[in-house]
Amino acid sequence: MNRRNFLLNTSIISLGIPALIQQFNADKTQQSEWTVAQGSTILFQGDSITDGGRNKGRYYANQAGGMGGGYVQHIVTELLGKYPEKGLRCYNRGISGHKVFQLAERWEDDCLQLKPDVLSILIGVNDFWHTLTHNYKGTVDIYESDLRALLDRTLKELPDVRLIVAEPFVIKGGSAIDEQAWIPAFNAYQKAAKKIAQDYKATFIPLQSIFDKALEKADVKYWCPDGVHPSMAGSYLMAQAWLAALKFD
Repeated sequence: MNRRNFLLNTSIISLGIPALIQQFNADKTQQSEWTVAQGSTILFQGDSITDGGRNKGRYYANQAGGMGGGYVQHIVTELLGKYPEKGLRCYNRGISGHKVFQLAERWEDDCLQLKPDVLSILIGVNDFWHTLTHNYKGTVDIYESDLRALLDRTLKELPDVRLIVAEPFVIKGGSAIDEQAWIPAFNAYQKAAKKIAQDYKATFIPLQSIFDKALEKADVKYWCPDGVHPSMAGSYLMAQAWLAALKFD
């Protein structure tokens, strides 16, 4: 193992990321046992955390600027740099502010036509947050039923797609967070995401537990200043959690 990989592995092990990934994906029938094959198309979907300020005019696979400046950028640069022989095609289609029903409205263009082999979804923070700030009338039941309907639609068109469900998260102490309004109400959305991942045999990325653990190393300003949108360090942490859940042929 070279020095870079040693330091990288040491950093994620010290935060307990591999153990958390394994704990939440212990069922050996889940897709976490799958491997990513040669020539795979990998699609990232979600809201502003996935969007990462991407240039939406740069929409072709693997385009610089089109991945944004968040966790997707970290993941894609790692994959493309480490596995040039794999011929991977990576797309970011996250859009800031979106909720599940808005993903559904653009799903034909932004998912199904791309025919991903791996579909990674991080969605849910706005499904709750906008009930507090944008007069959105959604509920956790709507969030769950909308996400299940979206996955059912996806699997009907793409029955072999590998699903990755990342847990929506909120970091206590963030400048945009009213903890009394968020906690424990937001926990219901997180539980719904985890249950959906289990039911659809998707790989689950337990981001809340990962950030909670990271707070033992540095404060909220370091990882996620407003409690919702991660810093560069927080985005790196998310990327390493995602990569730790992935296996290659």
